[in-house]
Amino acid sequence: MLKGIPKIISPELLKVLCEMGHSDTIVIADGNFPAQSMGKDAVVIRADGHGAVELLDAILQLFPLDTYVEKPVSLMEVMPGDPVETPIWKKYYETISKYDDRAQDCVGSVERFEFYEQAKKAYAIVATGESALYANLILQKGVI
Repeated sequence: MLKGIPKIISPELLKVLCEMGHSDTIVIADGNFPAQSMGKDAVVIRADGHGAVELLDAILQLFPLDTYVEKPVSLMEVMPGDPVETPIWKKYYETISKYDDRAQDCVGSVERFEFYEQAKKAYAIVATGESALYANLILQKGVI
């Protein structure tokens, strides 16, 4: 056990967060995201049973967002015509605001299939048990 590490951060996730360098990306994926197929060239970490908001909060306690880019956080855009609501995004904005002064301004959105392409290039994908739709996000690591 270590002091100051959120209990939701597994040893494997802690190792990955430490290994990542400036500009590397990590995906926090909802339960519907094809983590294994997208993560063929990435470290895939299973976090079944955990929600994306609680994992985002825990990760941002340890993980600096990139200040050299305007939008170090990317959300998967809702497909045009899809009648899905995304109330989880508000929770993401609130969580990010606790750790980055740019708050919602550092969050962008990426078209669904472009999001998949970016996810394939990520250092790691954390597959959560999140049931909210369009709850996927990519974080780009900064420096301390």
